[in-house]
Amino acid sequence: MRSFKHLTPRYMVNRIREMWYQKTCPDHPWLTRQANSILDTYLKNTDHGMEFGSGRSSMWFAKRIANLTSIEHHEGWYKHVTQMFADNGVKNVDYRHFPKVAEDADAAGSGYVKVVDEFESGSLDFALVDGIYRDHVAAAVLSKLRPGGVLIIDNVNHYFPSGSHAPNSRSAQDGPNGEVWKKVHDEIASWRFIWTSSGVSDTAFFFKPL
Repeated sequence: MRSFKHLTPRYMVNRIREMWYQKTCPDHPWLTRQANSILDTYLKNTDHGMEFGSGRSSMWFAKRIANLTSIEHHEGWYKHVTQMFADNGVKNVDYRHFPKVAEDADAAGSGYVKVVDEFESGSLDFALVDGIYRDHVAAAVLSKLRPGGVLIIDNVNHYFPSGSHAPNSRSAQDGPNGEVWKKVHDEIASWRFIWTSSGVSDTAFFFKPL
């Protein structure tokens, strides 16, 4: 049965604020407002980035960095975003389509995750995890980040324990969401991080040590 426990007055205010932000900033990535503000000052035009899950973020990144590799699983959305790139003359995005596998148990070996193997260790300035198979993607991409590079996880409150008030957040008692997320959580436990929340969703930045 669907839970409505999150429908508190605080959540409703946060939800209205989030809807207003998305309406007034329709070209911004679908991340928290604070996360987008951080990225706007953090990114450099020499950066090489990777994202899992495409769309508004893809266009936004393309305007700010040297090149982006973007991975998408949904064929219809892939075609839509491909046309969007063409209409806007975007040339610095390597856009890939990898469909979901039949069984989630095979996710680690899917093309969507294994594409990470094409990259050299320490070759990425950032990686945004915002699509399918997020646990396996996060685990795979850690070694590809350069020292000082950043792992960005959207809806991070669904996967890592926190004190977030956003819906479906995991508590310290819950722990990480599964064995793969636990492995990632343990590996980046000593990394500096910034955790942002809109009260509706959370986005976190984890900075690989120098």
